[in-house]
Order: sequence, then C-alpha cells, then structure tokens
Amino acid sequence: MVTRQAVIQVVPGWVLRHNCRTGALRPALPGVYVDAILLRPAPWSPPLTPSALREPAAGDGPPTATVRPAQGGARVAGPGVREHVFGQLDLDTRRRVALAYADGRAALSSVTALDVWGLRRQSADEPTHLDTPHGSGLRPRPLLAVHHRHGLTMGPPGVVVRAGMPVVRLERALVDAWPLLPPADRAAPVIRAVNDRLTTPERIRAALATAPRLADRVQLRTLLARLDAGCRSPLEVWGHDHVFTGPGMPAFRRQTRVVVGRRVMYLDVYAERERVDFELDGATTHGDPRQREVDLRRDALLATVGVLVVRFAHRRLVHEPEAVRREVLAILASRQDRGEDSIVNT
Repeated sequence: MVTRQAVIQVVPGWVLRHNCRTGALRPALPGVYVDAILLRPAPWSPPLTPSALREPAAGDGPPTATVRPAQGGARVAGPGVREHVFGQLDLDTRRRVALAYADGRAALSSVTALDVWGLRRQSADEPTHLDTPHGSGLRPRPLLAVHHRHGLTMGPPGVVVRAGMPVVRLERALVDAWPLLPPADRAAPVIRAVNDRLTTPERIRAALATAPRLADRVQLRTLLARLDAGCRSPLEVWGHDHVFTGPGMPAFRRQTRVVVGRRVMYLDVYAERERVDFELDGATTHGDPRQREVDLRRDALLATVGVLVVRFAHRRLVHEPEAVRREVLAILASRQDRGEDSIVNT
C-alpha cells in the first residue's frame, strides 16, 4: 500500500502512472494505491478499463457516485470503480487503506473498532467505520462510513492506538455499534468487555449519556443494569429477567466468590441463607464431557461445605422459565436457615 503523496517524494510521477496503467497498482481510495496481488476475486466487480486504472490527473474530479444513508447516521458513497478495489481487500488492509486516506484525521470506530478491540469479528460486507473531527473534510466512500464528531481530538483519551492503528476508546465504540448490530448480537460485545475487565458498566453508561438520540438506548441501559447486578452472560441476563425474580425470590448474589481449600470458585446465582448455588449451563461449553467432569468435581467440593448445587440447562431456562421458577422456589423452601456460617469470600 502506498499513497500518492509518499510516492512523488521519492520517484517521478510517471512511475506511479505507469504502474497504474499496467495494473500493478490499483486505486483503492483517493490518493491511496494497493498492490494488485492483495485483491481477492470478486465476481461482482465490473470490468476495469485502462482509463479506470490510470492514476488520476490533477484536474480530475471525483468519480461519479450516488450517496446513500448508512446505518447510524453516517454516509457511504454508492458504487464506483474504487468500491470494487477497496471491497476486494482483506479487512486489515482495508482499515489501513482507510487510515492512509484519512491522513491522520480519523480513527477506526463503531463495529470496526470492536473488531480491533477483539470483541466482535467484523464481516467483509460491513463498511469500515471512521470517526473524524467535525470539519475535517473527509468524505464517505464505497464501503467506508465516515462519522463527523464534534469535540473529537485525535489523541487520548478519545483516541488510542491499538494493533498499530488509531481507534476510538472502547466505551465509545460499544455505544456507537449498539444500533448497528442485529439485536441478537448486541449484548455479547458489551458483556465480554466487562468480563475481560476492559471497561465497566459505569464507564459505558457515561459514554451512553453523551448519545441521547441513540437508537434502542433503553435496551443498552437495561443491559448495563443487569451487569451492575452481577450478570456475566446472556443466559444470566435471561435468568435475571425471567426466572430469578418476582414474589418469593430472595436477594440472590451473582458471581459470588467463594474459597474452599485452595480453590477459588464463582457461583452464578447464590442464595446465601439457603446455601444453594444455581448454575446456568450454556448450550455449548457444559455439554462437553471434559467440562462435565470439571463441573461434577466442583459440585462435590461445594457439597463439603454444605452448598447444594442445582444446574439448569440453557434449553430449560429459555423454553420452560415458569417450570424452572417453580422448582427454584420449592428448592429454596426446603433449604430454609442453612446459612448460619457464611462461606462467601469478599
């Protein structure tokens, strides 16, 4: 990948024009060129003529393109020659090309930033997202969404460097990506970021407060409240909302740290007075025979200190919440006054 500005500082301009005419270099974004070997086959690409491959002259205007709204209020350009070059690049190269085009005036943001932060893999058909200060002059391009932000500065704390690329801070990325993701996929990056101690619900909430018009912000606020309550997985959030709540339910402790011997364990939903640990087993991990053996050993160890472990599978929690709820109440009723000696390690 090279920029026109960098090339003409070391070689005559005809060298760049020659490589563009021969197809060795391809224009990916204005002023940014990539080696043709980096392009992946794309059956929907139009045939490229020599005039399309040439290095634009100084007086050339921008390629003809329509502009359409993108999700989240950004704009992306409609189809053009460069779209098919930019779109044939792998995601990492696409991001570096976008940053070269921005020339220090933008940072990766939204769902693109989540991928760089390691929280959600971006798909190839999604635009690369950039945040840029208002008035920077950057324009949207095919498969490139540009968000103009008031008050954004290209440095800490708003922008940090990760994997060698400028990226918006994590809380900003989580908030901005929220309405762009399918509803079923929204919670996972937020939960993982908190579980991995990359951020906290309080910091995400502070970022949310700066986006009063964010679509579906109520759902994000609800998720943050569940994380504050100790939920640490989508299944635990479901259990909080549909099972372990309502009349007769005690004040459960979630992800409670206990120490038995030399082993430290965290209990999903713990009724301390009754000494009952309700474990919510996911649909994948806990079905593995090796994980099953780990679970059995853990449950036996907790039994040595008087803690009853009750496990509910993902299927039952999701499809039979009322039946599970009745069982929880019956179990708790049979275990009254078992918690005289607390084992909770705070």
